[in-house]
Amino acid sequence: MDQGPGKEVWTPKNYDGVSAMGPSTLRQGIEKSRNQMTVRLAQDMGMPLIVEYARRFGVYDDMLPVLSMSLGAGETTLVRMVAAYAALANGGRQVQPTLIDRIQDRWGHTIWRHDKRECVNCKADKWANQPEPDMPDERRQIIDPHTAYQMTSIMEGVIQRGTGTIVAKMLPGVPIAGKTGTSNDEKDAWFVGYTPDLVVGVFVGYDTPRPMGKGMTGGHVAAPIFGNFLKLALADKKAAPFRVPPGIKLVRVSLRTGLRAVGGETDTVMEAFKPNEEPDDAYSVIGFTNESGGFLANEQPDTPRSLGSGRSVY
Repeated sequence: MDQGPGKEVWTPKNYDGVSAMGPSTLRQGIEKSRNQMTVRLAQDMGMPLIVEYARRFGVYDDMLPVLSMSLGAGETTLVRMVAAYAALANGGRQVQPTLIDRIQDRWGHTIWRHDKRECVNCKADKWANQPEPDMPDERRQIIDPHTAYQMTSIMEGVIQRGTGTIVAKMLPGVPIAGKTGTSNDEKDAWFVGYTPDLVVGVFVGYDTPRPMGKGMTGGHVAAPIFGNFLKLALADKKAAPFRVPPGIKLVRVSLRTGLRAVGGETDTVMEAFKPNEEPDDAYSVIGFTNESGGFLANEQPDTPRSLGSGRSVY
């Protein structure tokens, strides 16, 4: 990327220094923290859209619309990150962080509370076959519930196969989604993860940023702290699966291609699809045109050009 006169050409690389890994699904890119895929996606979508989502989730109030921000080049706070992930955990509804839940007077009367919801039918003296109280949820819906679950499903893969596998080893069988983060020169290490009912964020770094040492990544430094805390927090609780919103379809696909799995495939995953969406079959044709816009050799003009389900980034 040309940054302008007198400036170096910006060439983002993945953490391992490998410039490119070839075609991959979006799921694999997130699971393995592929920086180049992230930048490509940000470039294709356009930074103004990403700026809007960053504001909607509360990560930044006014994010600078440059591609490096898609890799976390800007600064934010841990509480903002945890609140943003909480919206993914609870079906896309905005969460307002608070340090104080409720204030009571000396007689136990609540004089202030953070939760503004009113439950008129919660004050019955006894049960007389009345229906259960209905608690209205008036929090702002910042993303579609189906989209929120798709992101949760992908970030479960981060724990199962990606950069956060150490958490899966520490808490086997517990449904957890999350994401690691490591800044340049290992100056900052992040891990934000969640279960269906609890979101936890961990940041490791110096007050005055400086390198922590080679290999001090989010997966190696911050994720174990998350795992140790969650062990204590969930010690007396039974593991519960993530809530799947109505309409989501779980289809087994190839982990490598994102296409519908065929018999005999072993490297597969259950992928979440929105209503009226399905993965392409393995026999779908992917066609490319040459630089002049013509067709490839031995290809007819009416050859199908399926680009998949839109879940692959090149």
